Amino acid sequence: MINYEDRRPDPLRRLVRKAAGIIPMHWIRPRLLVGIDRGVFRLSRGRTTFSAWISGLPIIMLTTTGARSGQPRTLPVLALPEDDHLVLIASNFALPSNPGWYYNLRAQPNVMITWKGSSVEMQARELTGAERQQYVDLSLKTYPWWEQYHRRAAPRTIPVIMLERLDGTSGRSAP
Repeated sequence: MINYEDRRPDPLRRLVRKAAGIIPMHWIRPRLLVGIDRGVFRLSRGRTTFSAWISGLPIIMLTTTGARSGQPRTLPVLALPEDDHLVLIASNFALPSNPGWYYNLRAQPNVMITWKGSSVEMQARELTGAERQQYVDLSLKTYPWWEQYHRRAAPRTIPVIMLERLDGTSGRSAP
């Protein structure tokens, strides 16, 4: 299900990724970027977003249930694919508060993700302790600009969320 190869990006994508670490991404109106991503997602029939196309990174469309409204909420989120699960870093563009989707996941952990034209039901759980640190380290190795996000977001501890398939096909052993 989850297959992502981080091949050496072309020069434009390297520039975009480098800019993500240097330029505070919240300067680029997040709502504008989400709107553009949604539009490209519809035009591509669910295969990609603008952010994924320009950066070459695995951007998923995450559908959560609103914590207060109970209504479905869909937005693009950068994911860290690992084996048969996804890891989400709730960095919120390094702003001082957690993103809204994080609170939705806490209230209702069952979600739907769409990536490369396929949709899968998954369940979210927040990582803590050594398991959280393992994925923070992996994320910093994979996406080095997140180090800047962690520094800019301080003193907030950025949540790390694991998404696992609801159908029980996860390769992770039960605790």
